[in-house]
Amino acid sequence: MTSAPPADEAAEAGARPVDWPHTARELADDLATDAVEREQAGKPPLDEVARLRESGLLTLLVPAALGGGGADWRTAYTVVRTVAAADGAIGHLLGSHYFLSHSVRFFAGPDRAARVERASAAGEWYWGGGIASQEPPLMLTPTTDGFLLDGHQRYGSGVGVADRLVVRAAVPGTGEPLAVLVDTAHPGLVSGNGGDTFGQRLAAAGGVGFDSVPVAADDVLGSLSADDGALAPFTGLAVPTARLVSAHCCLGAAEGLLGEVREHGRAAQSAWQPFSPQPWPGSPPQDPYVLTAYGELAVAARAASALADQAVAALTRGLGRGEDLDDEECAEIAVLASAAEAAASRAAQEISTHALDAVGVPAAFARHGLDRFWRDTRTHTLREPVAHRLREVGDYFLNGAHPPFSLPA
Repeated sequence: MTSAPPADEAAEAGARPVDWPHTARELADDLATDAVEREQAGKPPLDEVARLRESGLLTLLVPAALGGGGADWRTAYTVVRTVAAADGAIGHLLGSHYFLSHSVRFFAGPDRAARVERASAAGEWYWGGGIASQEPPLMLTPTTDGFLLDGHQRYGSGVGVADRLVVRAAVPGTGEPLAVLVDTAHPGLVSGNGGDTFGQRLAAAGGVGFDSVPVAADDVLGSLSADDGALAPFTGLAVPTARLVSAHCCLGAAEGLLGEVREHGRAAQSAWQPFSPQPWPGSPPQDPYVLTAYGELAVAARAASALADQAVAALTRGLGRGEDLDDEECAEIAVLASAAEAAASRAAQEISTHALDAVGVPAAFARHGLDRFWRDTRTHTLREPVAHRLREVGDYFLNGAHPPFSLPA
């Protein structure tokens, strides 16, 4: 796979813009060839991150003027979903990278964001970490030339393979939570092992410790305060942006499993009537129970996908509004993203369970690796319970209450 040229260089050379969805499909096809073996081995995804870097996808969201791909979030979500269909853990890695690397535009000023994004594109950084609202903040102690970071983060995405981390920290005294950029090369940073989960084995997730890790003043990106009025409505779009990453990870895994079981369904006899031959050799399956099962799963996937498309369209309009966005507009986008995440989570769990029923006994064979879709999906959805999203949607529908500024894991 050849590395995609930066969009600004392509434009200067008169070349066509990069077709990022096509690049993602090529990468997904590459990942799919050994997805089962890699998932079962459960090794740190160093090779997988190298494949992402080689494809050029890591810099997709960085503006072309800063050396990146110059694409928008609509394209980024399509890419995440495509990769997740082939490998759910790598889709998760990529989606987390997009949100965390893009967070500088939400929490830092324009000049600082441009500086960081330019360096990220030049170094082709992979970003990991996490700024979830439920994560206790690390301690950020002022020094004469910056800060020292101490403490332990319980969970971060990609912490075992990241070039940079974005973490949640607080200055002693005020307790205000801040988004902080950290260079993983410092010896005071120690990544834990997150490989004991039954799913998302290749997400390189887990705990990470910080022991007097130096942080420059310019690497303190901005406030994560959830207090009313503390953040601008545009900054509030960080929440629906992250929730739609989660939604597309779920949809990608669901669609990937549906694609695989469809091939099994076309080639095999009915799971409910295993001894009933097909009417004619090579004819398509006609078992009404099988057809109904696949119909229900296809409807669940399409319904969740349609809602996600609506949410992405609303988010795109909101991001385009920039500083003109108001609180009510931000709330409407956040509610729609919460609904989309809830629908995608439910659809992915339903599909990853009942699609195996349609396949029958062969679904249990380790060589097929179909169980990885269920395990990846269930591990992902355990971190963001659907009940929380439904409560936000219900409170807004019934009482007009704006969803809280609560960043997901």
